[in-house]
Amino acid sequence: MTSAKLFLGTDSGATTSKTGGIRADGTIISQELRQISTNAQDGTAGVVRGWVQGANNFLAEHGCTWDEVGGVGLALPGPYLSYGIMGRAANLPASFYGWNFHADYAAALAEAAGRPIPLVVGNDGNFGGVGEAHRVAAGRAASVLMLAPGSGLGAAYVDPRGLPLDGDTLSGMESGHMPAPLHLLGNIRPFRCGCGREWGCIEAYTTISGLPQLLDVFLEKHPRHPLATSTQPIKEKVLSLRTLAQQGDALALDIFDFQARALGLHIANLLMSLDTEYVVIGGGLIDPGATTHAFRERYLAGIRAAAEPYLWEPQRARLKIFAATLGELSQAIGAALVARAKFGA
Repeated sequence: MTSAKLFLGTDSGATTSKTGGIRADGTIISQELRQISTNAQDGTAGVVRGWVQGANNFLAEHGCTWDEVGGVGLALPGPYLSYGIMGRAANLPASFYGWNFHADYAAALAEAAGRPIPLVVGNDGNFGGVGEAHRVAAGRAASVLMLAPGSGLGAAYVDPRGLPLDGDTLSGMESGHMPAPLHLLGNIRPFRCGCGREWGCIEAYTTISGLPQLLDVFLEKHPRHPLATSTQPIKEKVLSLRTLAQQGDALALDIFDFQARALGLHIANLLMSLDTEYVVIGGGLIDPGATTHAFRERYLAGIRAAAEPYLWEPQRARLKIFAATLGELSQAIGAALVARAKFGA
């Protein structure tokens, strides 16, 4: 093979796997989402076959061949026992515990390409941060903090080289499980988090997973709200809040204003140590396909207003908060970018 012309990224979720690619100069080949079923029910071999199928489909669709590929990145949820070895992931079969997914995917890639393909693997949240950092830094050597509230709170720190902080045990930037500053949030009680901690993980105050507990708290302030007497399942109640907020509902707006404040305080905490100029906010609350411009602007403004008083003066002057732009493709693009950084020299 001559010099590499492109790098591929695979993002494997619990239900679907996505493939993305970048050229050697770092430009994104396509921002059109391409995904297939992860097929976890077929075991690890079925998952790997899907990853390779996704890569083959991507290359064929864009008129490329394996001869042009300089490396592949794989984004996969943790935790890991060690590099490339699956731990006890919440949304994958228990039988995947101990799976050497790095070795299996590397072997499958070599078979598909007819030669060894360099492979780098990492946490999907970290790689998603790399993808978004690449967009906002726009070629500058700048560090980026990304926070993505969804079902949980994804977090990533990306250094000026464009690489994520993985940590010594591959658990770096699991900042969603740092305790929230409850004294600055109206002395709200410590919520129980899905991770099992009861000290008030910030994730429980900023994401979907904490909405049932937040709804209980805020219904005390809005006792006549229809949700107070609704017989809907709690899941349906909390999933209705985003729509209600965009319709001007006072209860729902109070809840999302609270979440914005909690996330802003968390950002201020993180910037004390990470000191980044750029902060990217991902997740469903800033998705243009699911929220209005007015809602997104209110949410982002609330985040900034909460963070700024606790920053140093130079930080306040330089801080730039952006909405994520890559959506569901961020982790695949980030994986490809990490492969380029590792193997493109």
